[in-house]
Amino acid sequence: MDKLDGLESFLKNVDKISELVKDMKSSDAEVQQKAMEEADRYIAALDEHCTTKVNKTTINTSPPQQPSVSLQNESPENFMKIMEKDAEDRRVRRIAKEKKATALKDKGNEAYAQGDYETAVKYYSDGLAELRDMQPLYTNRAQAYIKLGKYKEAISDCEWALKCNERCIKAYLHMGKAYLALKKYNESKNCFQKILEIEPAREKMMKEYLTQVDLEAEKESQEMKAMQELDKRDGNAKIVPELLEKLSRPGQASLYYCGGFEILSKSVTDCTGQTLFRLNNGFNIISSNDVVKSCLLQKTNDGDSQELCASVLRLWRVICCGNDENLKMLMSCPVSRQSIVDLLTSKHGAVQKECIELLLLYSQMPHGRCLAIDNLNVHKLARNLMVCISKQQQENTSVNILENFAAENRFCIQLRKGLTDSVIVPFTSILENIDKSSHHVLPSLISAVGRLAQDEVIRHNFAHDPECWKAFLIAIRLCSACEYREVLYPLLGLIINLLTINSPVIQENAVSLCNCCLGLLKDTDGGIITRATGVLCNVLPQSTEAVQQAIQGDVVRTMRRLLKGTGQTATKYAIKTLTVCTAASQLAREELLKSDKKLSILRHLLGSSCDEMVSGNAAVCLAHCLELEGTASNLLGTDIVLVLLHHAAGDAKRTTVQQNAAIALGKLCRSEPRHMNKLRELHGLEILHSTMQHVS
Repeated sequence: MDKLDGLESFLKNVDKISELVKDMKSSDAEVQQKAMEEADRYIAALDEHCTTKVNKTTINTSPPQQPSVSLQNESPENFMKIMEKDAEDRRVRRIAKEKKATALKDKGNEAYAQGDYETAVKYYSDGLAELRDMQPLYTNRAQAYIKLGKYKEAISDCEWALKCNERCIKAYLHMGKAYLALKKYNESKNCFQKILEIEPAREKMMKEYLTQVDLEAEKESQEMKAMQELDKRDGNAKIVPELLEKLSRPGQASLYYCGGFEILSKSVTDCTGQTLFRLNNGFNIISSNDVVKSCLLQKTNDGDSQELCASVLRLWRVICCGNDENLKMLMSCPVSRQSIVDLLTSKHGAVQKECIELLLLYSQMPHGRCLAIDNLNVHKLARNLMVCISKQQQENTSVNILENFAAENRFCIQLRKGLTDSVIVPFTSILENIDKSSHHVLPSLISAVGRLAQDEVIRHNFAHDPECWKAFLIAIRLCSACEYREVLYPLLGLIINLLTINSPVIQENAVSLCNCCLGLLKDTDGGIITRATGVLCNVLPQSTEAVQQAIQGDVVRTMRRLLKGTGQTATKYAIKTLTVCTAASQLAREELLKSDKKLSILRHLLGSSCDEMVSGNAAVCLAHCLELEGTASNLLGTDIVLVLLHHAAGDAKRTTVQQNAAIALGKLCRSEPRHMNKLRELHGLEILHSTMQHVS
């Protein structure tokens, strides 16, 4: 507190002196005089409150033979020169101190990086001796103190850092960590929440810290309750420690441990039992037992060993269900980390089932998923889950686990490099071999892959994999022939997602994919028709050959029919498909005009749709059609000029729509000059000129 008071006093003095200097520069002589008198009184007051008393009669026995100069007798000009010189001296001294303090900070950072926290603290402290208000020195020293377990000292340094900069994120972060280590959970939460107030963009990171605080508070509460139950000599509370004591005996037969684990699983019925298991070293007792370890690592494969393995996995599931701290403890054991992934492909049904159930437990909560992703071999986990799915062994649960993990960015990032072997190859194999026994799991599997494909790198890998696209074509044909509509719908959705990537592989398969979708346009299921159209509108821009194939397949007439419907998604896909076709082919334009000479469908979309994509594509499509002779004349007497002008002069944020409408309007008036008269009546030229200036 003395340090804090000293800093506050110093800052007040600086403010006061600044005011006096300002008054001394005043053009008003009276104000100058008052400032001079106030300065003398202020300096005298500072001398009186100085904590160091000096006996001048003793020290100054031989004063210098020069007249003493009183500031009161100095002119304002001389006084200002004195003050300016003092300020310059202070600036030069501060620069020198900053240089020394920065050098010491750098040395402290080097020591910290090497794990020598005591030395780091010394360098940071030496730096602060040079410059007391250098905020990074306080936060860096606080971080080193935390590593040394000196949490109170860390908090003190953070408070000093906040005196230097009240919005210092690092200070609140380290203070929050220190309070958490001291089990002051409310104070810790306040620090992390303060960071959220200062920088809302750090929400995700701060949520993780706040979750950690909640978990630590919950852990402490559980352990206190468990110890209270044990102190009461409650019969149920005593069972867990007693069983663990018996199970800690080494060298027993597999059946001995198996029976003990089964009894223990049934005895743990609540959070207290789970906590007592943890407090009585239960995890270490299991992982350090050679017999148990041998079974978990599949070094012994006899029936008894497999039963023991299944009983251990079952116990872990019971111990960890709903208990975050136990989930964390289990992942800290090397044996469990390795065995959980390997046992997914166990030939023993009970072992595999228990392993999958345990992984499902981890996958159902964000905290559990993070623990698993941080500690397990992600590539092997994904590959073994795909093996279970392809062999139809606990396939529904396996897909559920994969889909849950796919929701985590960290899982996708780790999966990127080994994606082909772990996911793409088994996935394509499953698609190529759809039958009555496997089709039921495919919608969920495709959904899981779709979640993975939200990652840009994973989506790129799928889009450039030749075997993947071959498998898509095979699967579409199989599902169309065998009436597996529940597979077709999500499969087409995945393909639409992947088609956002331009790929030579997609171009090679574009014609075949186009033919498949043309066939699906005749389906009775509106959802499948919509998604088939979505595939078409995304694949056609990548292949002119596919465009010609689509036009020959009567796609223009089909798209016109779809545009008469009310589905917003279908409308987006259909108008984009028409735009691509009319851009590439005169035949497509002629086909569109054949039964709709006044382009009523396009005019309706331009006049009614609020969707930027629909309006923009409708304007482009109209411009394509205007290239045909007589089209502009057919539009005389319609509202086309008004509609296009409305979009061209519309919302400035919709620049693409504005430009497309302006281009269409220009073509319209050039093809048929009589439209220009209507444009002039509406003052369209002035509006267009003004609008295009803003757009450009």
